[in-house]
Amino acid sequence: MGKSTFFKLLTGADVALGTYAEQANIKTADIPDWRIDWFQKLYQPKKTTYAQLELIDIPGLQPEGGSREFLSHVAKTDALVHVVRAFADPQVFHVEGSINPMRDLEKVNSELLLSDLQLVETRIDRITSGKKRTPEMNRELAVMEKLRAVLEEARMLTTVNLQPEEEEVIQHMSFLTDKPMIVVVNVDENQLAEGYVQQEAVQQYCRENDLALLEICAQVEMEINELPQEEREEFMEDLGIKEPGISRLARTVYDTLGLISFITVGKDEVRAWPIKKGSTAREAAGKIHSDIARGFIRAEVVGFEDFYRAGSMEAVKEQDLLRLENKDYIVEDGDVMSFRFNV
Repeated sequence: MGKSTFFKLLTGADVALGTYAEQANIKTADIPDWRIDWFQKLYQPKKTTYAQLELIDIPGLQPEGGSREFLSHVAKTDALVHVVRAFADPQVFHVEGSINPMRDLEKVNSELLLSDLQLVETRIDRITSGKKRTPEMNRELAVMEKLRAVLEEARMLTTVNLQPEEEEVIQHMSFLTDKPMIVVVNVDENQLAEGYVQQEAVQQYCRENDLALLEICAQVEMEINELPQEEREEFMEDLGIKEPGISRLARTVYDTLGLISFITVGKDEVRAWPIKKGSTAREAAGKIHSDIARGFIRAEVVGFEDFYRAGSMEAVKEQDLLRLENKDYIVEDGDVMSFRFNV
């Protein structure tokens, strides 16, 4: 409950709130980044571009079913944000007719668990019923039986630590409960400060299943969003909030996907570029343009903290903080980069 509100706040999409959506809604969301804000003030560029993610507002499960369509949408995602409701308000309809965050959390996850269990059992049956079994199939069978045991305990596959060779033999399989999940409990203003019923149970469930957990008041987030920028800090300070929950959610999704940002700066544009953690300088160059990666010579790099302390690119150069790195350099989050290339 409240997922469309969070979707609207993250993406700025014009979606109807308080109604059941029959179609998935796809929009992009900016990832808040104070470093980009700082560079924007420093360079005052013609254009500022934050890192972005594509978000899908998936129609929720209904009491009468419809899980097949729901699961097909889930299968297309890289990570999941599961919004459950903890606040009570007779004016706001709940599809189940009562407030029970653990029930709502377990209901959706049970659908995911059942889907994965059926997939695993089908694969086990196929391997064991075959007339010829190769050594590779035996290795896969051992992993499948390991996964089945976990799923039968109603534990998500995010809790399983597979060895690289085990992951390799099942890389052709696509599961739902091994996707990163962020649980967002939608609370009211009082619950934000004092807690909510079943809070300990929700927290324990998330710990046991290796799920990220955020507790956010959608109503407060909407009020923050409607305020002029200069009034937001005072409003949040009155509520004891250091930063908007929407900002925390966006960054948590970004981090959960294993993404970091490198930054390019200049008078024309300040931009954050999302890449996978562990990417090389050449791979980062390819994010900008394939020609830059193909003709890569060197990357000019300065870490954000060094740049921030220096205060300007001129000071960075004067203090000899700008480094030349080769194509195999592993990019760090916040690296400010430019590329030398020849094509």
